[in-house]
Amino acid sequence: MDNLNFGWEEWVSLPELGLPALKAKVDTGARTSALHAHDIEVFGPASKPKVRFNVHPIAGKDHVSITCSAPILDRREVTSSNGEAELRYVIETRLEVAGQSWPIEVTLTDRSSMTSRMLLGRQALSEHITITASEKRLQPDLSYDVYHSSAMRKVAPARALRIAVLSREANYSTRRLVEVGEARGHAVEVIDTTRCYMAINAMAPEVHYDGKRLPRFDAVIPRIGASVTAYGTAVIRQFETTGTYCVNGSAGITASRDKLHAHQILASKKIGMPTTAFAASPRDTNNILGLVGSAPVIVKLLESTQGKGVVLAETKKAAESVIDAFRGLRANFLVQDFVKEAAGEDIRCLVIDGKVVASMKRTGADGDFRSNLHRGGSAKSVRISKEERETAVRAARAFGLGTSGVDLLRSETGPKVLEVNSSPGFEGIEKATGKDIVGRVYDMIEARVKPQPARKRR
Repeated sequence: MDNLNFGWEEWVSLPELGLPALKAKVDTGARTSALHAHDIEVFGPASKPKVRFNVHPIAGKDHVSITCSAPILDRREVTSSNGEAELRYVIETRLEVAGQSWPIEVTLTDRSSMTSRMLLGRQALSEHITITASEKRLQPDLSYDVYHSSAMRKVAPARALRIAVLSREANYSTRRLVEVGEARGHAVEVIDTTRCYMAINAMAPEVHYDGKRLPRFDAVIPRIGASVTAYGTAVIRQFETTGTYCVNGSAGITASRDKLHAHQILASKKIGMPTTAFAASPRDTNNILGLVGSAPVIVKLLESTQGKGVVLAETKKAAESVIDAFRGLRANFLVQDFVKEAAGEDIRCLVIDGKVVASMKRTGADGDFRSNLHRGGSAKSVRISKEERETAVRAARAFGLGTSGVDLLRSETGPKVLEVNSSPGFEGIEKATGKDIVGRVYDMIEARVKPQPARKRR
């Protein structure tokens, strides 16, 4: 390495932490280097623990905050210049100055009262560095402007994330989310949605679980069952309040689960769907059947999932009987035109981050017009048309969902959206297409949690 001359203060970078510009105080009287950090939390397996923390790189500008994570090298007692001893986490990272870089050990501590966000101790100053204590900033100047520019996303390193999967079932989808996330070096925790409870206040909204406050997650992947939609979306709203990135937002999940609301959203966006009618009064049975058209028709419970509560009425008389039965149960339902040419088949498009990443054709079991795999249907990979792809993407976007399963029917007048599923299963489509769908979910998460440029404030 070329020889470097440091003054008592220098501009430095910590690229592995995503900190491209820091002012560091050079202190040969201190043995250990220190970095200003807050919200310090340990995560990951006990055999290979990591630490997640936030850094305010600019003194007095706390709205500029960078989230970092790194493996824990050690935890040791450090005595500060005022004589106070503190137990600090120690990490290793690369220090970069004037195009040269080398690994250093750094302890994490609160330096909010210090102008310099970092202190460089003797251990970080290698043999090729000389110190001129009467001077400062002898190396090239950097600028805090980088934190306000799009360059922040480009310089952000790949880092270990702490991710929560909200799920009550140890099924294929949940297991795959854990396996794939951990294979990428992330810590993935499965949390039972119904065991969460919330502290709702303006200063510090929190989510608690089994008697403890949940830590800060980089992302939450909701796998909310239909039976707990209301409570599950309340939990997601709480995470949204804390600023956590949620793959699917509470509003999109709520709207997609209410079939009436979902069809109204699709209609407002001019997205093709089967003709649909809804009425509350028994006196309107003939009128809603007339709106949909001649039999056969589909009568569908608003809260139905996986094909349950969906009935094909092949005659007007049969439709009236089903409607009377549902009304007798005081159940909410809607009536839809039956697309005959679909012939018991539909297409499930998996939309992730605004792109169709896989599609499969589902065929119902013999004698069943429903194509749900849970009901014995079969699936195979299928090529879809440009129009079908665009329809699926528009439908997912209408609900603001990062990950969704859009079910389409092929009709004589173009693709018709049957449903937008906010918790699509991964097993059927991964096996039918041979694609790593869960990996695409993590691609989206890793891209979305990168730091955004901070707004400049006077």
